[in-house]
Amino acid sequence: MKVPTGPSGPYRLLARALTAGVLVSASACSLHGVMRPADAPSVEPPATSAAPSLTDAQASAALITQGELGGRWSATQGGATWRDGLLKTRTDAPDCQRLLDGLYAEDLLGEPTGARAVVGLDESGNAAQLRYQVAAYAAPSDVDAKLAWLRTLPSKCAQFTSTDVRGGRLNVTVVPSVLPGVGDAREGLRLTMSDASAANAGDGSGAAPMLTLDFAAVRVGDRAVSLTNGGLGGAAQDSTQQAVQIGTQRLQDVLAGRPPTTAPVEPTTVPATPTTAPVKPTTMPVHPTTAPVKPTTMPVHPTTAPVNPLTGRPTEPLTESPADTDNTTADPADTADTADTADTADTADTAGTADTADTADTAQEG
Repeated sequence: MKVPTGPSGPYRLLARALTAGVLVSASACSLHGVMRPADAPSVEPPATSAAPSLTDAQASAALITQGELGGRWSATQGGATWRDGLLKTRTDAPDCQRLLDGLYAEDLLGEPTGARAVVGLDESGNAAQLRYQVAAYAAPSDVDAKLAWLRTLPSKCAQFTSTDVRGGRLNVTVVPSVLPGVGDAREGLRLTMSDASAANAGDGSGAAPMLTLDFAAVRVGDRAVSLTNGGLGGAAQDSTQQAVQIGTQRLQDVLAGRPPTTAPVEPTTVPATPTTAPVKPTTMPVHPTTAPVKPTTMPVHPTTAPVNPLTGRPTEPLTESPADTDNTTADPADTADTADTADTADTADTAGTADTADTADTAQEG
């Protein structure tokens, strides 16, 4: 009988399986024993929140002031009523409707994701309103995407018709506007609205714009300044450009920690008034030089005023001027004449009396 020297059949398969399991376990233990902590996958610490690109204080400091735009601007007295009547109109063109909605909501660049500050100003000349905003956004690419879309509107919405809440129809035109070359990217538009019924009256004159409104935006990193300027009386393009120029430079100065370089803009125009103000003092002495003329003519009235209309003589001695002295000296001559006349009369009377007396005596004697 042959003695088996090892497992056969099912036992051999079982033995091989057990052996393989032991080897795998041994390998695992061996690897675990030699693994170093440096070989373990590194665990990244939780990311800390990035510092805000614009703080509330910086946003407020970057706002323009009314003095930097000129004396005709002042703090706003509230939103104009034309915003509801003209900007809340409807049109069938999607991009044009998006423009109207964005102008009304003041969010053509999208909703800011960081700090923001807003200032409103009113112009006394044409009753325009300016709304100026400084804000931080998620990324520069987000702002650039909005600027690129705005750039297409002068062709997409060059002319379209909108309808107000009362059913009135308005003709709307959109054209690009030129902005100063400031900031990292920029875009400007000018929108005008006019009464469609007046334009179609057939007289060929068209209709005067009911609303003129400028929009401008400038990106500085992931921050941006944006504004609307206009009203029923028109929009001064120089005010729009000046606000963009000054506001962008002010934002850049604030972000760099520098004092605003635009602060002296108002004082540079103030000396213009003092330089012309001295003109008045140079002409003021002219009045004193002519004023003494009155005293030279005033004594004329006293020389004639004291004359008594009944006697033709002065009512009081005139000692104010040498001329009066001469007149006073002449009076004794007049008195002498009077005295002479009186004497002559007396002499005549006496003579007459003497003759009468003689005649009487002669009669008595006869």
